[in-house]
Amino acid sequence: MQHPSWPKQSFSFALFFFAYYGYVGVFSPYASLYFSGKGMSAAEIGVLMSLMQVMRIFGPNLWGWVADRHQQRVTVLRLTAVAATALFAGIFVGQTFAHFFLVMVLVNLFTSAQAPLSEALMLSEMRGDLTHYGRLRLWGSVGFILTVTIAGPVLDRFGIHLMPWIAISLLALVLVASLRMQEAAPGPMPHGTPSVTALLRRREVLAFFVSTFMMIAAHASLYVFYSLYLAQIGYSNTVIGLMWSLGVVVEIAFFFFQAPIFRRFGVQKLMMASLLIAVVRFLLIGFGAQSLILLLIAQVMHAATFGTHHSASVATLQRWFSGPLQARGQALFTSISYGLGGTVGGLILGVFWDTFGSQTVYLMAAMFSLAGAFAAALSYRWQPHRHEERK
Repeated sequence: MQHPSWPKQSFSFALFFFAYYGYVGVFSPYASLYFSGKGMSAAEIGVLMSLMQVMRIFGPNLWGWVADRHQQRVTVLRLTAVAATALFAGIFVGQTFAHFFLVMVLVNLFTSAQAPLSEALMLSEMRGDLTHYGRLRLWGSVGFILTVTIAGPVLDRFGIHLMPWIAISLLALVLVASLRMQEAAPGPMPHGTPSVTALLRRREVLAFFVSTFMMIAAHASLYVFYSLYLAQIGYSNTVIGLMWSLGVVVEIAFFFFQAPIFRRFGVQKLMMASLLIAVVRFLLIGFGAQSLILLLIAQVMHAATFGTHHSASVATLQRWFSGPLQARGQALFTSISYGLGGTVGGLILGVFWDTFGSQTVYLMAAMFSLAGAFAAALSYRWQPHRHEERK
């Protein structure tokens, strides 16, 4: 069977993902240390870092609406890249909490929209065929793990003051990648394309977003508490770092081999498998993390709970949000799942950590995943009968 050719802008997409997630890889782990060095208190740092998550609720929807409304996704992406790079420069002159708060709000208003806009552009060029999606998206994971791995020793040697320079360099590379991109030629307009509001009234669409919300809420147990949990058990910082690296490595491996896996099993089966594997993964972490073997097995499952789930979600979105709704569909996915789900999940799980102990965080994460599996099953059940897509 002849496979479709690579998208014409493959290099630009790969470069964009590498630079964007590279920026995330240097800013997310090390910005708190930079703010600490500027005299911010722990509470102030917590507020500043939370803005990355909170702005994902608003930024993607705003810029996704603008991009689809005017059908100028590349122009809007370039605008966000220019604005983010320029506004980030404000971090160099800041000394007060109010100054850093304003910079974080403005920068994240723009950067939060860049991932969904770039994915919408790529999906438009792919015309719904996700054969090469995984091998382009994996460059984001490569960028993340390289910057996390390299920035640590560099900042140890030369000082945390270097962090903003690395971050702004990667934002500038995001801008370079966006300048290389071109708007994909519009495909045929589907007859009677429904509005976003009409789509959000459909029970199968609502159930899908409930499912993704629950899955990312469950993953807040990792993004917020995983390192603290392992340190509490007694693992060294080296082991904790290796666990994070292992998760990204298996994620890259999945993206590389994604196409034949999706052709073999199909979107629906892989979506359901990812959610059920998440239940097992979080239970293993919560009740088996004292065993390094069980912890390793749980971390290898990241290939399914993130990689498979993300790709299956993107594929499922194409059933409703394609063509002129592409950017808003990706924006809704980011805002509802990573913005709202990540924020609410972190808050709820934080209460359980303080009230009932650290293990209950992962018990609740498993319950969230199970609820997500139930919602996904309802979504697929309620969708009009169609031949299962195999991407």
